[in-house]
Amino acid sequence: MILLLAALPVLLVCAVLIKLDSKGGVLFRQVRMGRGFRTFELVKLRTMDSSKRGCRYTFGADPRVTRVGGWMRKYKLDELPQLWNVLRGDMSLVGPRPVVPELALEFRQDYEALLSVRPGLTDPATLKYCAESEILGLVDNPMEHFKTVVTPDKLRISRAYLRHANVRTDVALMARTALALLSLSLQWLRVSESAEVVEVRRPPQANPRPNQRQSQAPGIIAN
Repeated sequence: MILLLAALPVLLVCAVLIKLDSKGGVLFRQVRMGRGFRTFELVKLRTMDSSKRGCRYTFGADPRVTRVGGWMRKYKLDELPQLWNVLRGDMSLVGPRPVVPELALEFRQDYEALLSVRPGLTDPATLKYCAESEILGLVDNPMEHFKTVVTPDKLRISRAYLRHANVRTDVALMARTALALLSLSLQWLRVSESAEVVEVRRPPQANPRPNQRQSQAPGIIAN
């Protein structure tokens, strides 16, 4: 509850930006697989143009992602409403990320173990693949790479963490996640400051000099 109240000012700013940037609602809801293979409705801030349809997965520079949506995705601000899912008991702060039912059923043997606990906001696999969309955008076949490389690796990492998870490791993981988000924010501030400095230091354009006719001495023609 405290975390949700602390995030409220950021959520309000994001909500205003979303409404100014594109038509549609502020929130995005999607069914995800929860503990014990019970589904629940996950809540995020809307980052896509709601009038455009496409794949349920996002690979690379998806044209459906709005300008504000891309910024929120980069700094994970779109994930903040999931604190409501944590408050409701659908999720926990630390745990394997919730996936769509189709993926959970496709990898059911692995998710039998993972979904013995509530899915969470973060885990080691989440930190490793925090730029998953960008990574998949660099390969020739994003869906194949997602199913054969990324997903099996994330499942392996999440299973390994669950075998040794306790309060101490969960607190340490939340601290690592907070540091990763802080690092992203500092990068954004440095980029913004650099852009402002470049704008300030940009020299004024010099006025073009008018063409001046140069007087020529009369030439001597030799016979």
